[in-house]
Amino acid sequence: MERAGADLFHLDIMDGRFVPNISFGPLIAKTIDQLTHLPLDIHLMIERPERYLATFRKSGADYLTVHLEACPNPTKVIKQIRDLKAKVGIALNPQTPFDSIIPFLPKIDLLLLMSVNPGFGGQKFIPPVLEKIKEAAQWTNQRSIPLEIAVDGGVNLQNAPKIIEAGATILAAGTAIFRSVNYGKAIDSLRGQR
Repeated sequence: MERAGADLFHLDIMDGRFVPNISFGPLIAKTIDQLTHLPLDIHLMIERPERYLATFRKSGADYLTVHLEACPNPTKVIKQIRDLKAKVGIALNPQTPFDSIIPFLPKIDLLLLMSVNPGFGGQKFIPPVLEKIKEAAQWTNQRSIPLEIAVDGGVNLQNAPKIIEAGATILAAGTAIFRSVNYGKAIDSLRGQR
């Protein structure tokens, strides 16, 4: 992936509780970190993510991304991530309204907008999320807030141009790359460099 031109690795950590699937833990994340120079965005799709922030930071996380839906006290979790000297990401599920994240936007580095219901790869992109991307981009641009807007789920060659046009700065693509014959060409195509 690094040789193919990826900018970062987005690692989905799933606990079988917050989402109905289980993936992997800190040991695999650490191994990936040892094999690449690219930043790691550790996406914690887990209940009570505050319990694991330090562990995943030690495993090489540059970004620690938690779900707003899994954090009863987002301010406390944001501070915890800052204290670990990692970049702060907050994810929103497709049904969660954009307004719910507004109080926290000035305090984070990355807003991850889920464009599928989290838990399984290969799902289809949920089109109404495009409006949420536009809303997030407009809100941050009007206030000159330097925020990465990432989109995760169902990103492919057909919808990537619309996602980028809506204001996304990071595309988390799995199936569109890993099921392609040539990873480099797939990454270039997602960027619009066909």
